[in-house]
Amino acid sequence: MLAELQIINFAIIDKLNISFENGLTVFTGETGAGKSMIIDAIALLAGARGSSEYVRHGAKKAEIEALLEIEDPERLAPLIRQTGMDISEDQIILRREIAASGKSVCRINGKLVTLSILQQFGELLIDIHGQHEHQRLLNQANHIRFVDQYGSALIASLKSKYKKTYDHVAEVVSEYRRYSRDEKEIAQRIDLLKYQIQEIGAAQLSVNEEQLLNEEKSKLVHYEKIFSALKSSYQALNGEHAVLDMLRTVSGGLDSVSDLDPQLENVSESVANSFYLLEEQTSTIRNYMEQMEYDPKRLDEIEERLSDIQLLKRKYGSTIKEILNYWVHAKKELEELSARDANMETLSKALAEGLADLREKGMQLKDARKETGKQLVKAINREFKDLCMADARMEIHVDLSNDLGSFTGFTSEGIDCVTFYIATNPGEPAKPLAKIASGGELSRIMLAIKSVFKKMMGGATIIFDEVDTGVSGQAAQAMAEKISRLSQNAQVFCITHLPQVAAMADHHMFIEKHMMKGHRTGTSIKLLTEPEKIREISRMISGSQMTDLAREHARELIRMAEQVKQ
Repeated sequence: MLAELQIINFAIIDKLNISFENGLTVFTGETGAGKSMIIDAIALLAGARGSSEYVRHGAKKAEIEALLEIEDPERLAPLIRQTGMDISEDQIILRREIAASGKSVCRINGKLVTLSILQQFGELLIDIHGQHEHQRLLNQANHIRFVDQYGSALIASLKSKYKKTYDHVAEVVSEYRRYSRDEKEIAQRIDLLKYQIQEIGAAQLSVNEEQLLNEEKSKLVHYEKIFSALKSSYQALNGEHAVLDMLRTVSGGLDSVSDLDPQLENVSESVANSFYLLEEQTSTIRNYMEQMEYDPKRLDEIEERLSDIQLLKRKYGSTIKEILNYWVHAKKELEELSARDANMETLSKALAEGLADLREKGMQLKDARKETGKQLVKAINREFKDLCMADARMEIHVDLSNDLGSFTGFTSEGIDCVTFYIATNPGEPAKPLAKIASGGELSRIMLAIKSVFKKMMGGATIIFDEVDTGVSGQAAQAMAEKISRLSQNAQVFCITHLPQVAAMADHHMFIEKHMMKGHRTGTSIKLLTEPEKIREISRMISGSQMTDLAREHARELIRMAEQVKQ
């Protein structure tokens, strides 16, 4: 139940704080006073899309917050566990802020949540029915969803099994189509793969080859510079006035006195070690120089090899490792395509078995929908009697949607097409709902459906936004009584222009525009007393001219409403 609602800087609403009770709450007022704005604000708390247009002119942001009392905690328990929300004392606070920039912030019990999570909670807590629901009812594609919702656990289970099989068969079909491409295209692909495999294989690449080649190339390109540096270093170490000779003299001198002064022993040993190390490296430099050879032919070979590798990289990958990976995958694809006939036979068998399984599960789902449709029809037709449509007859047709000879005849929803038919007059055949129902009839049909689904909606607050459009007279009274009965076990909000519905209200809210400081338009809301309720219903009956007859009519409507409710 929606207990408290606060709206700040939303459209023409400056600030509103409203408390609600159970039962039927009716909102009335002149056109443009802001009745629908209140419903729009509640819809945003239920996860509707917001925009900067909702923000009151001159304000930084619009704020909507509501306190809801949870009457059926078990309905929310799975969602609470899934989202990790902290719901205590069977209360939940929904909050939505929309900035002038269009950015939206959602919170549940003070915790930031995504719009998707807010929508999930909103679907369980608030059920809004406006005139757009008529279009939803007229759209034949939505009819299957009504039946599935009414079928509840049974259809959900069958649908889950069907969907799992459908996804598996879809994968088999995709693979089958890949193998059953045009013969010429496959032959061309095989030839291309053979050429690519041969080209990469003939190159005999190794992962570190390019790095080693570049290092060898660098040595050959800089041969003179390297040789010159080595030669000058060797001469300095072992030529005239050589470093080694001087170091040998130093080492001998220190060694001759190290016995005379123990403190020089470590120095002598270190110099001697340096001499032996440097002597070893001098030998290494000499050997390296003797082995060095400038080979222009080898440089040409390296340049050519690197060029070949670069060409392969442009074709098959940015590194040798990627080229070799492509080679492995190409050989695997060639193997699969070469074994195409065997694979086609295997896939063809798997597809036939999958379609048979899918067809069987689809028929089970179709039969369940057909049986559920019969039960739903009985329930809706019973509701028609209370809505001055005693002669109306609803039918739900569940037919095969397509030929099931191939996968194209199946959809992820099943193999059937669900269509609502209705006959509104005795002796007339039932026809598709979209072709014959008037606006007033659609309002009553939708109300009948809502009444049937009420038990499945649990403790959700039901909101009717001007669903009585096109209804008058006896039908209007019937709708008023039906809405009142709905509110006996639930909280129901209703924006209405019908005095019959207003008379049924347990709580009557009057909404009006007024001029604020700075010549700004604002909206106020007031819970009407009994005399004020009579005056408002009189206005709804007679318009701007308030007459004694209208007041008497209003009192009579309220008296009749009390009798009906009792």
